[in-house]
Parts: sequence; C-alpha cells; structure tokens
Amino acid sequence: MTAKLIQRFKVIEDTITKPPIPHEPYKQSLKAWAMYCLRDKGFIVVYAQNADFAIETKGAEKVYFKVSNSPDDLDNSLSWIVWDSATKSASLIPQKID
Repeated sequence: MTAKLIQRFKVIEDTITKPPIPHEPYKQSLKAWAMYCLRDKGFIVVYAQNADFAIETKGAEKVYFKVSNSPDDLDNSLSWIVWDSATKSASLIPQKID
C-alpha cells in the first residue's frame, strides 16, 4: 500500500470514528451517514456500480466502499465501513492490496 493511500485511509478512519454527527440507525441508513461524514470532511463521494459508493481524489484511483452491520463475510476487494451496534461505533476495514 502506498504512503498516500495509507494516509487517506487514516483520514477516513478518523472521520468515521470521530464523526461530525452520531450515527442513529433509526434516523438514517449507515450508507447515508457514512457518505455525509465523508463529504463533510471534504471527500468527493460518488456513485459506484459494484459498491455502495466510492471516494475520488485528484491524481489517485477511486476507493470503493460498502457498508455493513456485521464484520462477517466481507469481500477483501473493497473497503468496508462496519457498524457495531453493541459499542455504537463504526470501524474501517481497508481493502486488501497486494
């Protein structure tokens, strides 16, 4: 993983672990909440055909994300934002890059 990509994942992780608004599952979906938080931080969040959304950065390829309420059976080719309802917190699971 390149240093720039690692840095980008760190900012994304900080954004979802210390969000501008709390995730309230009864008010908004995890996907809508994650997209809002990332846009609020200045990321360009775009439609993605085979994922829930993607983040674009100038001079870098898109990073594709899916969201889940369970850390089980996640596809390693995508990055994941996972909600843990027990701890009421989100975590980032970056895609596996060889």
